[in-house]
Amino acid sequence: MKKLILAAIIAVSLSGCASIKTLIPSFWDDNQSASIINVRQKIENISCEPNTQYADSTKILAEVEWFELYSQSKGFRQQDVIKIIKPMKETLDDWQKRSKEKEGSKIYCEGKKKVLQKQSSRAAEAILGRF
Repeated sequence: MKKLILAAIIAVSLSGCASIKTLIPSFWDDNQSASIINVRQKIENISCEPNTQYADSTKILAEVEWFELYSQSKGFRQQDVIKIIKPMKETLDDWQKRSKEKEGSKIYCEGKKKVLQKQSSRAAEAILGRF
């Protein structure tokens, strides 16, 4: 009986340690910081002129994907920054797919740009604010 109780306690404590890993925030990383600023700069330079939306969305999405792959490669302690860029990646995926099929109007592009500016600003603040 004692062995069963001890086994249960060990199992609970080990599973608890796994969930603690997700609570530990990631630390400052020069590459991630530079990458998120590159994303912000590319978003600021979206022109919304005819025949540019697909190219703009592709460039920005490539930088966000680089950030994501780099963070995943660093390991489990990067899940917080991956979650931070997820909404921006979803917005970019949607914009790129639509631009590839049929370019959206200038108003549509400007709307996406505003959303991306807010998302990238928040992401940069969080990523640059780490120690």
